[in-house]
Amino acid sequence: MTVIDPDAPVLVTGGSGYVASWIVRQLLGDGYTVRATVRDPHKARGLEHLQALSEQFPEKLSLHQADLLDEGSFDAAVQGCELVIHTASPFLLGKISDAEEQLVRPALEGTRNVLSSVNAAESVKRVVLTSSVAAIYGDNADMVGRGSFTDTDWNSTSTVDHQPYSYSKTVAEKEAWAIQRTQQRWDLVTIHPSLVLGPSLTTASASGSMTTMQHFTDNSLALGAPALQMGVVDVRDVARAHIAAAFTPAASGRYIANSETTSLLGIGAVLRRQFGNRISFPRHELPKFVVELAAPAAGMTRKNVRLNVGLPVRFDNSRTDAELGVSFRPAEQSITEHFQQMIDDGLARR
Repeated sequence: MTVIDPDAPVLVTGGSGYVASWIVRQLLGDGYTVRATVRDPHKARGLEHLQALSEQFPEKLSLHQADLLDEGSFDAAVQGCELVIHTASPFLLGKISDAEEQLVRPALEGTRNVLSSVNAAESVKRVVLTSSVAAIYGDNADMVGRGSFTDTDWNSTSTVDHQPYSYSKTVAEKEAWAIQRTQQRWDLVTIHPSLVLGPSLTTASASGSMTTMQHFTDNSLALGAPALQMGVVDVRDVARAHIAAAFTPAASGRYIANSETTSLLGIGAVLRRQFGNRISFPRHELPKFVVELAAPAAGMTRKNVRLNVGLPVRFDNSRTDAELGVSFRPAEQSITEHFQQMIDDGLARR
């Protein structure tokens, strides 16, 4: 049982990110004092939403410079915190020139650096790590023989060459658990979101979530969509899951954050209902052999297509509901509000 002092500052790493920004906002709304790490607290663009929150909640939010690959850069920000929420990690999909440098090294070394700072700060009692369902499974084909993926499953099929993002999340989480087991002062809880959608607090955040939704504006799915299933969860619910895991004394282990399973065609159907018929919203699923032939041009491998397209995926989030008391918005709401914000921000036509 870990009880966090509500008056102690809470550290959120990668504080300007898509999920982290909502964690910061919700913590401030709950009355906590927050420290957020960013690469450059003084940069001219990209931190406007955090600066606005700082004005909205005077003396409750401070920004601290830190970098995942800069050893010791988290030391000062961690000091005096009982709770550290570590969200910072690259999320890139599509064509990647160097997976080791762009994904694996920042995720793995970043986790080591943050937890090294945690070990050096006697105040810390709990770390909540943003992992992913990608650390639970690598491909939809991994579900063969299972009714659904649970928090006890581990991704054993991804490598730096196949599903490198999933591999980066897996090795980073395994390293976090290995480091936690070397001591007894602080405990570790991990949150495992599926595809995170919903409104963003900033247009400056680049992530695979944004990349996925851009496919519904750039006509890349106009002729049809791959029959690809995925879990979807709202960014605001993911933030709430982190906070519930942080302040629930009995929280332990791994928690899946997923609302429901949908598909690219399903997302297109939601968008058509809400925003009308557009050529960029797919109406059909493409035959798998067509997707496999076109895969390299779309930034996918043919192996990826074989192991994912046309195969189901399901997640069991019952432990998250029962132990953290977190319920999830319907996927349709998240998809609709995400696309509406894209329109409002000029990223999609009205």
